[in-house]
Amino acid sequence: MATPGAEEDALARYRSPLVSRYASAEMGFNFSERKKFGTWRRLWLFLAQAEKSLGLPITDEQIQEMEANLDNIDFKMAAEEEKKLRHDVMAHVHTFAHCCPKAAAIIHLGATSCYVGDNTDLIVLRDGFNLLLPKLARVISRLADFAETYADLPTLGFTHYQPAQLTTVGKRCCLWIQDLCMDLRNLERARDDLRFRGVKGTTGTQASFLQLFEGDHSKVEELDKLVTAKAGFKRSYMVTGQTYSRKVDIEVLSVLASLGASVHKICTDIRLLANLKEIEEPFEKDQIGSSAMPYKRNPMRSERCCSLARHLMTLVLDPLQTASVQWFERTLDDSANRRVCLAEAFLTADIILSTLQNISEGLVVYPKVIDRRIRQELPFMATENIIMAMVKAGGNRQDCHEKIRVLSQQAAAVVKQEGGDNDFIARVRADPYFSPIHKHLESLLDPASFIGRAPQQVAKFLKEEVRPALIPYQSKMGGKIELTL
Repeated sequence: MATPGAEEDALARYRSPLVSRYASAEMGFNFSERKKFGTWRRLWLFLAQAEKSLGLPITDEQIQEMEANLDNIDFKMAAEEEKKLRHDVMAHVHTFAHCCPKAAAIIHLGATSCYVGDNTDLIVLRDGFNLLLPKLARVISRLADFAETYADLPTLGFTHYQPAQLTTVGKRCCLWIQDLCMDLRNLERARDDLRFRGVKGTTGTQASFLQLFEGDHSKVEELDKLVTAKAGFKRSYMVTGQTYSRKVDIEVLSVLASLGASVHKICTDIRLLANLKEIEEPFEKDQIGSSAMPYKRNPMRSERCCSLARHLMTLVLDPLQTASVQWFERTLDDSANRRVCLAEAFLTADIILSTLQNISEGLVVYPKVIDRRIRQELPFMATENIIMAMVKAGGNRQDCHEKIRVLSQQAAAVVKQEGGDNDFIARVRADPYFSPIHKHLESLLDPASFIGRAPQQVAKFLKEEVRPALIPYQSKMGGKIELTL
């Protein structure tokens, strides 16, 4: 048997479809080993630079050596070291020291593993939000354009998934947009609330750094500020244990779970509308809806979003449980769990936003199908208008109500028992009692007269709330997105 090559060997092992099949290269890199360990080295450099500036005996040559080897990572050596030491941070300290022999003595000086571990996690979370936010803004922008286009198109509203008063296609889309705008604000808040763990030592007391600076508290505080600024954060947590509080992870995954709920609702609506043949997601020229039924146009993108959104919504349970069982200054039962749930939450959110952008850029509306469904239900909804018109023409409200009750039940029987079309209006036309308003029936049945202020609500909402929220992302709106799978 031939020795398998690297590609065949990769196919022989499980790979998460979140990376291999769905997520963007940018988000995949954000949670990659190269990003993680490259950030560790930068954090060691920041620490050494700050310690040097505050008077510790660290030379320019040592700093320059570290700077020259930030991305020169021997991953094979690091793996061998970790296998031997059973400690990932020390394995990479040794690997970095191997290519920085002059700086070896000062790498990780005074720090604990969580200095690089937790601070890197916070950087990655922040960068993850910075990748998601423009994607979410693009989705909102595309849906806003769609809502504006169809702001005036009447469509049957549904409550309890039963026919209700009319709305418009654009107004319904604004319900989706409003939820996503809440998510945009939530993601921005969660990102901006993130702080750096900073330079806190093994149990958060900064004892090792106080010793390094011979009891000078001001220098320890300044060290924390300097490293925090170098990492791109405005603030660090004032108190920590060995780790930053795991409640931070709850806040991060809560807003992502909430985004998942929004996307699930939107895509469920699209799936239901596809069944009604009123709106469809994009369907490519050579796309196959079913292996057995060639005529099918399944809403597979929306189904994918719903499927992955369910996964995203469940992930918040992990940090909830982890935070609840962190004993005292920390326990290590958080580590393996966080390796999975934090990355998966961002990767999953990334996928569903890319997919929803693709959907929103290619939504197809079928106005004639929508109008036909309106015509089936509108006669019953117009009964109040008919009564009012008859009263204005001199009729008695109670007599008119009884006439309409009888005719509407007869028409309902035709629809439900015989499978016919709604003939309520034909019955009204045929009844001499309603002759005073026969010439007004068409205007009484104009769908546009049943949509209230929906078009005005769309215009005001998009102008005053949606478009202003998108201003920070204008330069990142980009072009259309194509799905690879």
